[in-house]
Amino acid sequence: MTITTSKDIADYFIWLANETGSFLSNLKLQKLVYYAQAWYLALYNQPLFAEDFEAWVHGPVIPDLYQEYKQFTWKPIFKDVEEPNFSDQVHEFLSELVEVYFGCDGFELEQMTHRENSWIKARGNIPQDEPSNAIISKEAMKEYYQKCAETEED
Repeated sequence: MTITTSKDIADYFIWLANETGSFLSNLKLQKLVYYAQAWYLALYNQPLFAEDFEAWVHGPVIPDLYQEYKQFTWKPIFKDVEEPNFSDQVHEFLSELVEVYFGCDGFELEQMTHRENSWIKARGNIPQDEPSNAIISKEAMKEYYQKCAETEED
């Protein structure tokens, strides 16, 4: 059972960037949405949304979400959005996620994903600068981030 859509999660980060006057590029947006899905899988054993990420050159990407915001290139996304309405659990979860990841820029987040097993595993032997549509499985994401969570608790 999924809770929401990747677009709703993206709208939340766009809304937050508007509220706080933060710079949010398509690159950063993709990574924030990725970390939201990854940590939700790890902590709640279920996906936050149904869409899959692909292991692109610059890290995990949801192609439809990328297409929607690609006109902004590396510039900030300007879009008026209302704060999405989530359950208390999802809202609290996103607030905690923001504390950890929202202050990072897109490049930092890209570098982080490149060191993580779920992206590396999905790409396999594909050279780092070669395009790929390989799916990053939700199972691989869940396993990797559950291990991260266990390590943080120790």
